[in-house]
Amino acid sequence: MSQNGAKRVGIYARVSTDGQTVDNQLAGLREAVERRGWVVVEEFVDAGISGAKGRSERPGLDRMMKAVTRREIDVVAAWSVDRLGRSLQDLVGFLGELKAAGVDLYLHVQAVDTTTPAGRALFQMLGVFAEFERSIIVERVNAGIARARTQGTKSGKPIGRPPLASERDAAIRASLAAGVGIVKTARLHKTGVSVVQRIRSEIAAVAAE
Repeated sequence: MSQNGAKRVGIYARVSTDGQTVDNQLAGLREAVERRGWVVVEEFVDAGISGAKGRSERPGLDRMMKAVTRREIDVVAAWSVDRLGRSLQDLVGFLGELKAAGVDLYLHVQAVDTTTPAGRALFQMLGVFAEFERSIIVERVNAGIARARTQGTKSGKPIGRPPLASERDAAIRASLAAGVGIVKTARLHKTGVSVVQRIRSEIAAVAAE
């Protein structure tokens, strides 16, 4: 909270191309924040960056999430859910980090405000759907691994990863299924970002079957 007891807000705005501007997003969000009696402490902007990019490639989002971790803001305000990410998995991971830090979320277009009872209920419902999605992904991944072990690779050669590699692979898959980002997962399991990206692509391919 600010010194006068008002909620501290971090505004996030993003556009996909250099030809677009974040001005309208910022103006609308500033007005909404002022109307609620909140205080903007910082604005985080990613201009000309696709929503498909990860946090490591979105400096504005990365700075904001570090501020969230340091508890420097009480509410994250964004114009729309698609400004935050392009997949449910990305959104779930983002919401999980906010919830763990005790930070609320305001989405202007979707009229989501988790500082209200209705907004908090939606937060909880998203968590239910997130858990469902994670369980489906894990189930499909495990089925794919079991099938691969039985049938071998496409070349007909049996799969024979060293035990340590298999354990690390499973740990990385578990982290991704839990919504942890690619860079953080790589750091947690002491492996390269490219390795985590490959495993994430494999998970997505299996989940799409």
